[in-house]
Amino acid sequence: MNVIHSKEINHAVILLKILDDGKLLVVDNQTTICYIDREDFGILGSFEVNILHKYYTSSVVAFSSNGEYFATLTANQKESHLYNAKTKKLITKLDRHHGEVSCIGFDSLNQYMFSCGDDGKTFAIDIKSGKLVFTLPVHVDRVNDIAFSQNGNWVATCSYDKKISLYSLVSMSPKTYLKAHSVAVIKMQFLINNRLISVDKDSSAIIWNLHSNKVLKRLQGIHDEIKQICTSKNDEFLFVGTKLGYVLLYDLNTYELLAPRYIKIASSITAMAFDEEKNLLILGSEDGFIFTYDIYEGEDIVGEYLKRKEFDSIYIKVSENPILKTSKIFKFVNDFWESRLKKAKIALQKQDKKTAILLLNQFKSIPSKNKIIQKVMNEYEEFPKFVRFVKEQKFSLAYTLANAHPVYKESGLYKALEKRWKSDCQKAQKYIFDSKTVEKANEIFAPYRGISEKTKIIQVLLTKGKVYKRFHIAIVQKDFKSCFELIKQYPFLKEIPEYDIIAKYADTLYIKVHELLSKGETHSAVKILRVLSTFDDFKEEVKELMQEIEIKQKFFTALKNENLNIAYEMMDEMEELEKTEDGRILYNRWQEDQSKANKCAAKGDALCVKKVLAKYFTIHSKNLAIATLFSWCYIVQLEDIAYANGSQHAIEKGIKNYMLHFGLIEHIENFFMQFKEKYPSTKLNLKRLKQGSLSMWQPSMIVSSILD
Repeated sequence: MNVIHSKEINHAVILLKILDDGKLLVVDNQTTICYIDREDFGILGSFEVNILHKYYTSSVVAFSSNGEYFATLTANQKESHLYNAKTKKLITKLDRHHGEVSCIGFDSLNQYMFSCGDDGKTFAIDIKSGKLVFTLPVHVDRVNDIAFSQNGNWVATCSYDKKISLYSLVSMSPKTYLKAHSVAVIKMQFLINNRLISVDKDSSAIIWNLHSNKVLKRLQGIHDEIKQICTSKNDEFLFVGTKLGYVLLYDLNTYELLAPRYIKIASSITAMAFDEEKNLLILGSEDGFIFTYDIYEGEDIVGEYLKRKEFDSIYIKVSENPILKTSKIFKFVNDFWESRLKKAKIALQKQDKKTAILLLNQFKSIPSKNKIIQKVMNEYEEFPKFVRFVKEQKFSLAYTLANAHPVYKESGLYKALEKRWKSDCQKAQKYIFDSKTVEKANEIFAPYRGISEKTKIIQVLLTKGKVYKRFHIAIVQKDFKSCFELIKQYPFLKEIPEYDIIAKYADTLYIKVHELLSKGETHSAVKILRVLSTFDDFKEEVKELMQEIEIKQKFFTALKNENLNIAYEMMDEMEELEKTEDGRILYNRWQEDQSKANKCAAKGDALCVKKVLAKYFTIHSKNLAIATLFSWCYIVQLEDIAYANGSQHAIEKGIKNYMLHFGLIEHIENFFMQFKEKYPSTKLNLKRLKQGSLSMWQPSMIVSSILD
């Protein structure tokens, strides 16, 4: 791959990010921040923070996507600092971790800055006020990375404890822990279609299904220490950057390793980003360089080769850049090859070798295709013998030859032979149940004696006729439950022709279900799904589809009945509902109101928070999120009175009230430490106070002031 642009930064590049305004953001390990024009790579502006980062495998510097805020660890990694990027003013310092800060990040909606630490804790800071809003579930060891879903609904943290924690930013509640890595998890990224990729210390990479919380795929072929990962537009491709300067390329549809050495640079890859508008992969190196690569490099040249019908040159170019396999041009070339190969096989079946050679001649100089061509030519050497055996009704010899040369099974002659077998099988079935006519069945089966796969079926039909009869009747009556019960008892039934009828019928039902669902005909789809649920191969998928249908029906019924409680609950269960018109309205309404309530909470104005969120008080799925906002709001009230040198008694009363409302959570623990420093004579002990909990908090507990 050729470099499109390169730029020397002098110091290790630790962050690359394309901001919402289109600028390329570059940060080095001296925390020098540059804004670069993506067209000519000229510097549009820069400023220095002058913090030296010696360790930067994890995210030690982060920027909000709108470029308005940035965060950095201090040089000694004891604190994380949040800044306004325009004014360069410090918004807040966070020094609450016991030990070092390990990584930081901003959520996708630019609401919170997250600070993660060696103590396994993750604090969420409101970026506008700089106040602590909530904390994520605690890991038992250092947090190595934090990642956010594109829609802003989910945040994930991974740790040395080998676990990944998923947390909903909509309901402000934990979802689950993902466990499959055998060593520390160090990197993560959310992918479209409810997936997540995680990488551990041994460079083992896992793709997760976030619906089922199960491992979808373990990526193969990684033999170097992974430093960075990023994906192309629509998560079509995965790029893995390594310590030795390699970029590995994966197809995220098939999870196939397309190129173990897609790109090689001279230094360790320390930062990666993808320009979706221009399809450019951007790399940052430890020796202080930025490189950009066009992932569709060579596509125009391939087009020229196609005009000149230089197929060998096309395949050479595609081998240099495997991503070109997904291009329309290569698909056309591949379809052309498949068409030629099919026609050549038909010619060989007619014993017209000359025509076959002419058809395939254009591909002969391509090593991979020439190998196939030679194999096909060799395979068809004995095809005339196969034809003769069929004509002479020496079926045993014909089938033996077809098994030795599977390509013959693609021929019309072999398909006609199979059709005859099925027809003869059906004829024989009329006679096998009566001892007087069973000899007639034997006569029909006679030409197939000696064919191992047919003999097995013949013996079964002749010796277990009653079982077959029950199976046959069940198929005619479409009693598939009985069919599968018989198959479990008598596996031989899978070998007889009627079993194909069941498989084809199931496929037809499956296609019909999706047609009905696309038209919104849910009731009809459910009827078919009940039938399809009896087929073992479709059981799991039917279960998932039925759950989706049930959730959607509940959602739209709830909207019709103006039951927002159930509507929001269904949206929490199934994120796809957010993409519907009604779902978007509800989602945006909550986000706007939550943002307004955040501003009120940052001022300690509980009545304002109450006014903004009152419409959600009966919605159970929002209860924890609302409780979290009020817990923050009341901490602000306590901080304000402490700052104003209020009376010790008043503050102690506020602390007791807070504990009754929310229990012993991070907010009050941190405030209490500051309170004891300022009022050392206090006799309060948090652990001895009566405790409530966030999960048990109710809107009826709202007071204008926690001090009352």
